[in-house]
Amino acid sequence: MPIIKSAIERAKTNIKANERNSAQLSAMRTTVKRFEQAKTAGADNVEDLFRAASAAVDKAASKGLIKRNKAARDKSRMAARLAK
Repeated sequence: MPIIKSAIERAKTNIKANERNSAQLSAMRTTVKRFEQAKTAGADNVEDLFRAASAAVDKAASKGLIKRNKAARDKSRMAARLAK
């Protein structure tokens, strides 16, 4: 445990940031999985799910949770899968 006041505050901040980042990353993964499952099942709302997944990936990249190249790669793969 930290003893210095600033280190204590920083530890609390890190815990909050970790929870927030984990939640957002999990939400992004969930939206991508929903799109994948809908595409496999042949659902009607695949385009809406693609847009939601793409937005979630962009949001995660803008927050620094994933790198820009990974975001572009994921979106490209989803777009190719949508067109197939």
